[in-house]
Amino acid sequence: MAWLLKSDTNEGLIQQLQDLSIIKTQAVADAMKKTDRKFYCRINDPFVDESENIGNFSTLSSPHIHAYILENLASIIRPDSKILDIGCGSGCLTACLARLIDAKAAEKNVEATGVVVAMDSHPKLIEFAIGNINLDGPTLIASGRVRVVQGDARTGCEDFAPYDIINVGTAVAEKPKELFLQLKIGGRVICPIGPEGKDQKIMQYDRVCSNEIHETELANDLFIPLKELK
Repeated sequence: MAWLLKSDTNEGLIQQLQDLSIIKTQAVADAMKKTDRKFYCRINDPFVDESENIGNFSTLSSPHIHAYILENLASIIRPDSKILDIGCGSGCLTACLARLIDAKAAEKNVEATGVVVAMDSHPKLIEFAIGNINLDGPTLIASGRVRVVQGDARTGCEDFAPYDIINVGTAVAEKPKELFLQLKIGGRVICPIGPEGKDQKIMQYDRVCSNEIHETELANDLFIPLKELK
């Protein structure tokens, strides 16, 4: 990004991303406006388009990165989508994904039955995410739309597999082949690939059939590497 976006409100910040066509889809804008960043970024000035350190080897990604991921996934999210959000950190993107499921259901005038499984390896981050989501949207976890689980994020979460979408919020060194086994045919993985501190590519992997994965390079950015719980 060649500029720094800043606002006094979450809605104002998201509107700026819309004005610059970083957010192109109204459903994505609505989900991000409803997911108030102040509940996930405990600093004096949360409405800035930059990443924030939230401790425990994790960061809250910048709003434009969240927007980019959500724009990539919005067209394939359905009212019954099963989504795994690995390295959920603060829970901010998890809440946005859950609200997109609800938006798709409202659009089609059907009941939302989908779920977002938010996963992280650090117990303090799990506690942090649950607290944040409950402050922002008390019904998201209570209704079962969001489930928050702790585990080795490198191996995914077989308990709720297979998934329509797997989003990996932290960088891995190589193609996450183990996650492909937890993906439905027609499903999609979004994952940053690359070494710590160097250029990382945001990659898209689509499972077109049982033994074929189609990959697309989306963008470059820096993410914290996926680590085992010590």
